Amino acid sequence: MTEASTTALIGLRDLATMKWYAIPLLACVFYVYTAEIKKARESGNWDAIVAGLALFGTDFLFETVNGWVFHFTQYSALWTTPGDTALRTTVGWNIEIMFMFSIAGIIYYNTLSADRGAKILRIPDRLFWVIAYAAFCVVVECLLNKGGHLVWEYTFWKRAFPGVLPIFFAAYFPLFLSPMLAIGLKSGAAKVKYLCAVYGTAIAMNLFAFGIMGWNY
Repeated sequence: MTEASTTALIGLRDLATMKWYAIPLLACVFYVYTAEIKKARESGNWDAIVAGLALFGTDFLFETVNGWVFHFTQYSALWTTPGDTALRTTVGWNIEIMFMFSIAGIIYYNTLSADRGAKILRIPDRLFWVIAYAAFCVVVECLLNKGGHLVWEYTFWKRAFPGVLPIFFAAYFPLFLSPMLAIGLKSGAAKVKYLCAVYGTAIAMNLFAFGIMGWNY
């Protein structure tokens, strides 16, 4: 087991590590969602909420898979967050990351043009911003890795090219593609089913891991 993995397990989901700044961050998340819910009630368009939940649910699923990688290898997850945090929720996830990604889908949605046929650089507007935000997140993750806050142990997952390609294609591109797919569904029922499938899969995997098998990640 790597040093970063061992460190990440210390204080894992320990509420004694909680810091007060998490409370105003939570309030900010609540504000964003309540503001969007108010707009949705007036307009009947709930796509901003759908986008927010879709991206966060996908991140929840990815972090679960990352934890399973750690369990089965007993070496390291694909990414590990051993540094200081208000609360480490898994070896690769913390409450600060959770708060950020809980509103990232809404940020993505509010960037989109009202014209569904709009294009940027000949790329459909919705896909362009998937690519743009995914690329931006890769840059941020590389900076976090350089600072030692986000640790990678596998040679195929690194800052040097082509190591950044798996980070883009396996992590952030599908992460931002998720809200695009969700809001692209034609009916509200289909959107709810999409969200249920994403969250249901992540919850089932964690219930199996923690509740039945007693894994720790």
